[in-house]
Amino acid sequence: MKSLFHSSPDSHRPEIGKSLSEAFSNSFSARDAIPEQHRAHFDELKNGILSFCREFDIPVETLRNKETFGRELTSKQIPADRMEEAVLLFQQLEHLVTHGEPLKETRSEYLKDAERLYHLREQYDAQVALLEEAGILKEGAIMGIDGNIYPVPTYEQIVESLFFPELRDFYETKYEQGFAKLLLVPFGMSLDSLIDAFAKFLMDYKGRHPDFDLGTLIPIFEDQYRGADTSHPARIVYHPQIFFDKGHRGETKAQILEDDRMNQYPFLGWKVRLFQSFDPSNPRAEGFAPIPKEAGRTCGKKIPRPDREAGRNPHSYLSTLLQTQGDPESPYYGEVGMTPEDWMLACMVHVQETGEPLDNRSNEADSLCYLIGAFFPREFPSGNSVPEAHWNGQAKLFKRGDTINHSEIGIRTSITI
Repeated sequence: MKSLFHSSPDSHRPEIGKSLSEAFSNSFSARDAIPEQHRAHFDELKNGILSFCREFDIPVETLRNKETFGRELTSKQIPADRMEEAVLLFQQLEHLVTHGEPLKETRSEYLKDAERLYHLREQYDAQVALLEEAGILKEGAIMGIDGNIYPVPTYEQIVESLFFPELRDFYETKYEQGFAKLLLVPFGMSLDSLIDAFAKFLMDYKGRHPDFDLGTLIPIFEDQYRGADTSHPARIVYHPQIFFDKGHRGETKAQILEDDRMNQYPFLGWKVRLFQSFDPSNPRAEGFAPIPKEAGRTCGKKIPRPDREAGRNPHSYLSTLLQTQGDPESPYYGEVGMTPEDWMLACMVHVQETGEPLDNRSNEADSLCYLIGAFFPREFPSGNSVPEAHWNGQAKLFKRGDTINHSEIGIRTSITI
């Protein structure tokens, strides 16, 4: 639930105020901090949540610890409509505790906006079906590299996160800039498992569509990606701050999963992204926006955002990204670079929707993609390496030197919900 767990190491979003768990402690500090005229509403919401816990045999004491309550909640078989009601109660109580006033917007308005702006239900259902077909989702969940089971985020959780009041202006600005393309990324699963599922998807798709540009019986070329996230020590890190062997300040996948649990990130084991669609001016356009080789489009009225064109080296892209992602006045505020996991899922969705591969080198209009959300420090034999992906008759997962300028390689960015 986003209203309970609201932080992420790669989201670059503001933190909320007082912890909701204080509302369920034995003290009256949370209630007493609310203006007197709203305390009856506080009691109503709190009692509604306590009734929900009794109905589904959730120990009340778990409400005082976010991690414990999150585990308890996901272990229950709760009907979708009842879960939606609970999400709304938690959202309203958190807003009341944090801001001292009731939340004015209703869940029905959120759902209407989610469909009007993002056609989110259609996107969500299609991607869940794709994940199931590819064998990534099994009984609605993935197995993480840490041995934990991570359920796919629910539609209601994503809607509630997307319309979180504190972030409404941010998402509205990014929507104007074309960021309306949903991507569900099973980040917690191993690269080996994801590569195998990606290969199976491509072979199955080729079987159903003989004209698809898969020119080899080996659907994926991966340059020593296997085992990179599960080796000891891990050979790949995420969220690097600089492409140097020492001081990159990136984290391994295992560290990120642990951090997400500690910070109560709402979508444990998953990353939920928004990208620009193939035509950023049309939120319903199928496929993902290409990386322009020359000056591209400018999208957005409030804060116009020019496309980033290909041709720079990874150091330059990462430096610029880090400088702008924390600046609310920048057109690139809140954006993050892609990871190998992001790219494989984006390629699958792009193929499913358009019948064409993503970042196709044989297409003169397409660029290749640096995946600057990850890094291979001191990877033999090439030294420090940055992941890079494209299509050339098969999916290519390469590693490039971190200082190489290439006229045909750029970056694609997203925002994290």
